[in-house]
Amino acid sequence: MGDGSLLSNDARDRFRARLQPYAAGIARLGLTPNMLTLIGFGIAIVAAVAAGLQWWVAAGLISVAGGAFDMFDGAVARATGTASKFGAFMDSTFDRWGEGTVYVGVAAGCVAAGEPFAALLATLALNSAVMVSYTRARAEGLGFTGEVGIAPRPERIVILGAGLVATGLAGGPGGSPWLQLALGALFVLTTVTVIQRIVHVRRQAAQQ
Repeated sequence: MGDGSLLSNDARDRFRARLQPYAAGIARLGLTPNMLTLIGFGIAIVAAVAAGLQWWVAAGLISVAGGAFDMFDGAVARATGTASKFGAFMDSTFDRWGEGTVYVGVAAGCVAAGEPFAALLATLALNSAVMVSYTRARAEGLGFTGEVGIAPRPERIVILGAGLVATGLAGGPGGSPWLQLALGALFVLTTVTVIQRIVHVRRQAAQQ
């Protein structure tokens, strides 16, 4: 767990390796990595709409499925030798845009359900999630590494998805604490991740 995240690097590498045979099949269908990036963004929009309509189980399952699907764009790029800087830019941009859209949908669903505190937690979690991405991008723009912390995007997707599904099965955010717990955990974990990245960059800067 060299980067300090909840999921080890070895586990991620094994999962990516298992994607490669499927990635080759997807490439044969004529789908490019950028197409897959846009499809993943579309899935995130569907998840956000489902959350806004208070279809909590559907929102959770769709968001997790979209997160898993999103890994295929990079896998297809590697399988076809078409990886590019613009593709990486597209992937990162639409990943974060999609994630933010899901949080907005969750907040809207919470407001519609009469749960303003849960909506506030969703807003706070979104704010810190944005800063997780920004700190890494800014660090790398200055020549440092910034990919550390306990809550990168895959972990955030799983936590939010689990909270949404559990909430739906329990009858909604008013009848169970699961969504509030998931959003609260996300806010704390993402805030810690931002701090970890600031400290990590500070140490690198001090060595120069």
